Amino acid sequence: MKAPELGIKIGIHEHGKRNSIADLGVRVGHKTLIEGENIRTGVTVLLPPVKNPYRERLFASTFVMNGFSKPIGFVQVNELGYIETPIALTNTLSVYTVASAMVRHMIELNPDLKSVSPVVMECNDSYLNDIRRMAVREEHYFEAVKRAKLDFEEGSVGAGTGMSAFEFKGGVGSSSRVVEIGGEEYTVASLVLANFGRREDLTIAGVPVGLCLKDYPGRGTSGKGSISMVVATDAPLTARQLKRLAKRAVVGLARTGGYAYHGSGDVVLAFSTAQTVPMGKEPELVSFLPDNSLSRLFRATAEATEEAIINALLQAKTVEGNGHVRYALPVEKVLEILERHGMIERP
Repeated sequence: MKAPELGIKIGIHEHGKRNSIADLGVRVGHKTLIEGENIRTGVTVLLPPVKNPYRERLFASTFVMNGFSKPIGFVQVNELGYIETPIALTNTLSVYTVASAMVRHMIELNPDLKSVSPVVMECNDSYLNDIRRMAVREEHYFEAVKRAKLDFEEGSVGAGTGMSAFEFKGGVGSSSRVVEIGGEEYTVASLVLANFGRREDLTIAGVPVGLCLKDYPGRGTSGKGSISMVVATDAPLTARQLKRLAKRAVVGLARTGGYAYHGSGDVVLAFSTAQTVPMGKEPELVSFLPDNSLSRLFRATAEATEEAIINALLQAKTVEGNGHVRYALPVEKVLEILERHGMIERP
């Protein structure tokens, strides 16, 4: 279950109907790879709510908090201000395979295509996965695409299969928020691939849960890892404004106990579904909110990202692989800790 279903309240804004990035019409598909004793990895693909992302490009931007990461496609996103492909998540050594598969995907959709910039983000799952085996293949990307839907799993699935967070089992998590600006409602959502953090740093709803669980079994590594964060909104924003939005995801990361340690890659991609980028040569008008109206969106981004990380932990299951074990977050113990601090109301 996600945080709200357990009585854990994070932030002040209301959730979207699904409390996930699907509230923006983004479909998410996973391909989970569990083979033998050492392969624990996979691919997660986010499909924006357009028929052909190469023809219906969406305004986007990125923010890099800590560049110990290997995302593909960020240079062009920052230069041109849009995405022209789906967004994929996988392990560090598989970004190149997945990018190649995504290029083939776009070629199939666009017979005249001569150039495209795939967007692939990553985290290193080598604690639980024999990453050197490079088990992810191009067909796994296409399987994830075929499985994409609005009601998707979170936790130890797809790209999250082998990920760790705060020395517990990490993975994929998502959350959304709804805000009102100028009489209109807008949604902001975050999806994260959480693979970072020291046990003692874990903070949930402002409570130092990790300190209370520092002696729980399964310790290992010193907090190295990464987090890839994807933020989506239906608010009409320019690429410049989306970069500002992307920066606020890091506020949510920090509230969970993320400190961007050396060895951790902390990167964000933000995009808007409100309108497509004009492709013709004739002048066209685009709409965008004034900067002085963005504060609620900023807070909503931080809240959605904070909860997405916690949701990844709450929904992940214990996984053994590559000679190690990552235990699922002990949810009942967490609820007891939060209750002692007056941060939860249990029935």
